[in-house]
Amino acid sequence: MTVRGKRALEAADVVYSPGRLSRTVATKHVPESRIGDLDFPMTRDEETLRSAWKAAAAEIAPTARDGDVAFVTLGDPNVYSTFGHLRRTMAAFHPEVELEVVPGVSAVTAFATALGVEITAGSSLALREADKGQSPTGPDRMILFKVTDAPATHAGLVEAGYDVTYGRRLFMEQGETLVTEDPTEIDERDYYTLAYAERPDARVEQATDAFLEGADEAGVVSDGGTRNIARQERSEGALSGDKMGGDHQ
Repeated sequence: MTVRGKRALEAADVVYSPGRLSRTVATKHVPESRIGDLDFPMTRDEETLRSAWKAAAAEIAPTARDGDVAFVTLGDPNVYSTFGHLRRTMAAFHPEVELEVVPGVSAVTAFATALGVEITAGSSLALREADKGQSPTGPDRMILFKVTDAPATHAGLVEAGYDVTYGRRLFMEQGETLVTEDPTEIDERDYYTLAYAERPDARVEQATDAFLEGADEAGVVSDGGTRNIARQERSEGALSGDKMGGDHQ
């Protein structure tokens, strides 16, 4: 929860949540008496879903016209979120309601810390969906959402030449957080599973890599430049009594 998001929840007259997990986020910052529930059926039937979103918008709109209403989601409201449906429905049927989006912390960024991955300057990263064992390929680096059949997805990615790491329920208090390279450890379906896939040759060379490359066997690190590496060698030679010729700058 960001500081801005926390303040928005605390200031709202009513906080609505689209499900049980997001409700647990809201209850940490507002009393139960100010939390409203909305019913969103688990179905792919578009007519049923449209009806549910129209009902949700009709529930929210009266309070939102005269006061402040918040809608809390996991992650960021504009990244793979149910919020997009509410925003479009409100715009269509209740355009008089003013709307502000407060950005959240999405798994798109949180995964890097959880999995120990650095997306360096000059790199590219693609976002894909991998539901039901899909194995999308193409970019050198991908983050895959909705990995609900990790073994099937893994097989396709490895065949395409990717190294893959999986993360489940990252930074979530509901359920066990798990980071692994073994897809069999997360072979049961869980919507909150993602994968990071990278081709081994996708690394981008960084200027500061020279610090580590310039270290000697004793771990002495130069500034990475060839002139300073040479100066380091001369200094070590002088200390050991060796006479060294060459550049004495």
